[in-house]
Amino acid sequence: MDWISNNLANVLIIIGLVLLAIEVGVLGFSVMVLFFIGLGCLLSGILIFVGVLPATVVSALTGVAILSFLSAVILWKPLKKLQNEVVESNVKSDLIGHSFVLETDISSRDHGVHNYSGIEWKVKSDDPISAGTEVEVIHADVGEFKVAVKG
Repeated sequence: MDWISNNLANVLIIIGLVLLAIEVGVLGFSVMVLFFIGLGCLLSGILIFVGVLPATVVSALTGVAILSFLSAVILWKPLKKLQNEVVESNVKSDLIGHSFVLETDISSRDHGVHNYSGIEWKVKSDDPISAGTEVEVIHADVGEFKVAVKG
């Protein structure tokens, strides 16, 4: 216990860094509570190290509590906004460009099926296409091909 009291600033900095690493590295910044407590530990350790806070357990715990609370109040909205950002990107699929001959007529309302790689895919098109026409996949979703006349 004397070792912790004598090295309180270092212990708080290490605990803060470990909590931040767990939050960001392991949990993927999903909980955020560990982030705020880790930030409070890190800042309290720095303040004790430079002499702003006295090197006592009571002041360390008080500093961690206050700094964790303040960091949560200040950073909650920006971090929540960052967490809720959705980046949409079109994924390039190897299935795009795959061509085959339609077995049934399809249109925007009537869909067909195509067996490929052991999976029965729903075949859709915005335009009517008659059976026997060679088509190619222009977009692939889960279990679904969107096709156009190959040409």
